[in-house]
Amino acid sequence: MKIKLFLIAACSPVLLFSQKVFTQDVDNFWKTYDKIIKTKDSAQKLSLIQTMYIDKGTQGLHDIMKARRYSAQEYIDVIGKYPKFWSSIRSRTLKYKKQAKNVEKSITALKRIYPEAKSANAYFTVGLLRTNGTVMNGNLLIGTESAFADKDVDISEMDKSYPQLKAYFATNPIDSFPFLAAHEYIHTQQKSTIGNNLLTQVVMEGVAEFIASLSMNQKSPTPAIDYGYAHETEIKDVFVKEMFSPYTWNNWIWNATNNRFKMADLGYFVGYALVKKYYDKQADKKSAVKKMIELDYNNQAALWAFVEESGYFEKPVSYYKDEYEKNRPVVVGITEFENGSKNVNPNIKTLSVTFSQEMNPFRDGIDYGPLGKESFVKKKKFLKFINNNKTVVYEIEVLPNTHHQMLFDGGFRSKDGNPAQNYLIDFTTTK
Repeated sequence: MKIKLFLIAACSPVLLFSQKVFTQDVDNFWKTYDKIIKTKDSAQKLSLIQTMYIDKGTQGLHDIMKARRYSAQEYIDVIGKYPKFWSSIRSRTLKYKKQAKNVEKSITALKRIYPEAKSANAYFTVGLLRTNGTVMNGNLLIGTESAFADKDVDISEMDKSYPQLKAYFATNPIDSFPFLAAHEYIHTQQKSTIGNNLLTQVVMEGVAEFIASLSMNQKSPTPAIDYGYAHETEIKDVFVKEMFSPYTWNNWIWNATNNRFKMADLGYFVGYALVKKYYDKQADKKSAVKKMIELDYNNQAALWAFVEESGYFEKPVSYYKDEYEKNRPVVVGITEFENGSKNVNPNIKTLSVTFSQEMNPFRDGIDYGPLGKESFVKKKKFLKFINNNKTVVYEIEVLPNTHHQMLFDGGFRSKDGNPAQNYLIDFTTTK
């Protein structure tokens, strides 16, 4: 089913652009669900979800599955484990006609303050609770099983598997769906949706959250905003130490409450507060909105200039970047030989590398060096972390009379989550 929405300026009957909302994935899911729960044959279940739902799915369904790594088997597993949830969420997902109109309202509202807005299709899907909404290929992708939920949805079977749902559903997400639609629609207008570090990502999210609030003339429903303003100094002190990380976002965005603040999505607050401070300083509000949406977020110079102009942080961005680099773990030694050596015994069986600080023993990162695959040290297996998790030990195999390389990269993380600086292990074995 496809609902076509024509958006008209309030002061003129001129057609501005068309917006399409595709909803057939919701109907297809429930038709498939009804057949799946009637059979006990595992192979038949898998065939049903694949042929009746996934293969018949819209581009939006395929995109949201890719974005959140949903699989046919996972659909079968989640359907089988949580019958009470699916029974209670069903009627709510089928309210898509009303919610399609809310998409129209949200886009119309944004168009009033950002006339340059381009059209984007919206897809209502049934996913597996890893997103209420996201964007891909310039389209809105809505997970109705999450976005259309409320406090009365039965999640009694799934508390341990989805610890974030109780708090989220308690906010009655369906009531704030127009705001979510506005937020995600703004993402479709941005140059990128994935930042190259935490600071970039929270500014992207902050722009979407603040402009959604501005265009809808509505307070953000995200609980992190109120909490953030009440604990702003402490939050900023922690954030500036992590904001240049390309990896450790799980304390700040798309997370649950298992962090030091016991509050999810505080990165949305940091971004919102920063963007609001920028906006409040601008005399030309319309130009400010345009600049925020069209900012080249992954251009470091452009992003840093925007952040500096906001005045949100007490010190220059460059200061925090320097401090971040100083605090990253570095390799300080190799036990078996001196790096760069030209006379390494080809019979060595282990490689023991020591870092400057305690590391996360569950993370590593090893790649080819500049000489490529032919010179790579064969890592037979990981053995252990020792020395208070400062030293990692691998069983290796090297060749005689060979120039070997192995790159240790930012996949290695400190116990605080900071990625290690790149370190090239380079040596030559004797005959």
